[in-house]
Amino acid sequence: MGGPKKKSISKMGDTRPTQEQKAQETKKPKGKGKGEFEKKERSMKLPDINDGRFLSDISKMGALTPYSLASQFNLKISLAKDLLDELAKKRLVKPVGGNARVRIFQVAAAA
Repeated sequence: MGGPKKKSISKMGDTRPTQEQKAQETKKPKGKGKGEFEKKERSMKLPDINDGRFLSDISKMGALTPYSLASQFNLKISLAKDLLDELAKKRLVKPVGGNARVRIFQVAAAA
């Protein structure tokens, strides 16, 4: 009643290698490939908002996104999002678009 099914005649005569055997043959030795890159350490500190150099760097940028701030100032994305929220509260930047996942800001016009 139980037990494995009988193999068909075509399967009995089949001597092709199994998937496991194929995988072992095609494994490449681990080493440095062209796809590897060096991981950079990101800063855990927010830059000073009142610093003149920081404000001038931001004003030169067209659209401000968390990714653009993170790459420009070597920050984590989460810290860049917090920084943009803080700048928006101080009305140094204003939201111009985006959605729940990506927010886009622009430097507020100097009054």
